[in-house]
Amino acid sequence: MLSEADRNKAVDTLEKAFKERKQATQLSTTWPNITIEDAYGISTLWAKRRMAAGAKLIGHKVGLTSKAMQRSSKIDEPDFGYLFDDMIVPDGGKVQHSNYCLPRVEIELAFVLGKRLMGPGVGLTDVMRATEYVVPSLELVDARLQDPRKIFDTVSDNAAASGIVIGGRPVRPFDIDLRWVGGIMYVNGEIEETGVAAGVLGHPAMGVAWLANRLGTLGTAMEPGHIVLAGSFTRVVFPKKGDTLHADFGQLGGISVQYV
Repeated sequence: MLSEADRNKAVDTLEKAFKERKQATQLSTTWPNITIEDAYGISTLWAKRRMAAGAKLIGHKVGLTSKAMQRSSKIDEPDFGYLFDDMIVPDGGKVQHSNYCLPRVEIELAFVLGKRLMGPGVGLTDVMRATEYVVPSLELVDARLQDPRKIFDTVSDNAAASGIVIGGRPVRPFDIDLRWVGGIMYVNGEIEETGVAAGVLGHPAMGVAWLANRLGTLGTAMEPGHIVLAGSFTRVVFPKKGDTLHADFGQLGGISVQYV
């Protein structure tokens, strides 16, 4: 377990990497005794610093929702990070490739809450009842720490959350079977990745339920209006400068972003 001073030094490292767009040495290398509790403590400290500086918390992201990603990360549960208002990118917008250390993009569904949601004991139907609508999204992911990263590094680094694009057609959660919402990722007009939302713990709402229960152990609730990225159901795409990424969600429409 790290001291509070070391946790703050870790946040300093992440802030420097974030501001300079230059990856830092893995926290797990600097502090070999780091734990998952330390990692979440570091990400929470970073989030509090951001909010103290004026950023507005708008929700959370869930990551590591697939068994393959959990095995590769040597962890048997998802992780989470914080979303802020300055992470929003408009549908069809342009982002500076140089603003990211190692940019990546994932296809996800975003749940927008209409009611307060707090664990413990939150299940799939609780999430469905609390959700105002579900909408297609792209998560813009970054890595402020060098490879190879351990799970402690990813969690500390706000679960690599960096940006979010929302668009397409919002739907109420009971209006369609969310498990079979499909996504096709195109890069410059060519298919790069495909998947269906059932790949997120069997149902994308289960990622939101896991988050509500995990945050509940910290005494934290998700509030009305909060956005929750439920977890990727495709592999990550590594965009290059000049690439246009378009995700087709079928009946829910499409969204895109360009790296310039």
